[in-house]
Amino acid sequence: MGGIETWHPGDERMMRLALYEAELAAQAGEVPIGCVIAKEGKVIGRGHNRTESLKDPTAHAEVLAIGAACQALDNWRLEGCTLYVTLEPCPMCAGAILNSRLTRVVYAAKDKRLGALGSTYDILAQNPIHREVQVEEGLFAQESLLGIQDFFRHLRKVKKAGRESHASDGEQT
Repeated sequence: MGGIETWHPGDERMMRLALYEAELAAQAGEVPIGCVIAKEGKVIGRGHNRTESLKDPTAHAEVLAIGAACQALDNWRLEGCTLYVTLEPCPMCAGAILNSRLTRVVYAAKDKRLGALGSTYDILAQNPIHREVQVEEGLFAQESLLGIQDFFRHLRKVKKAGRESHASDGEQT
């Protein structure tokens, strides 16, 4: 799984676009995960987490990008396409990757809690339909992790300030 010498031409550019999508998610108050899907070096789908704004547990970056790519190709089969995502996909997203027939997945950082491409589960390797998907990891992993850590650090700070504000309001009455 992916040392720097195995990256394909254009991988860095595509992952930078996925990182930009993650920034858009953070700005919207969503967990900062971004995704881009490319075919023959051209972006055909992109997305970032929107579970909070859409009130939809399936509105993960990967699922939204897969939907956009399918619309762009007017086909639910994404053979010959590569999905770039800033965090290792969860089991739901791994299933969507498998069902959409993506050829390749490149993810930045491992998700040691819910990662389904080898960290916690390996849905693609053990899939019952025997569809092979090439998986590479580690491209811009530090940048991705820093964005996620900063997001949750800020969220904890805001929650703590809110609790302290409520506590001091109670003391004044």
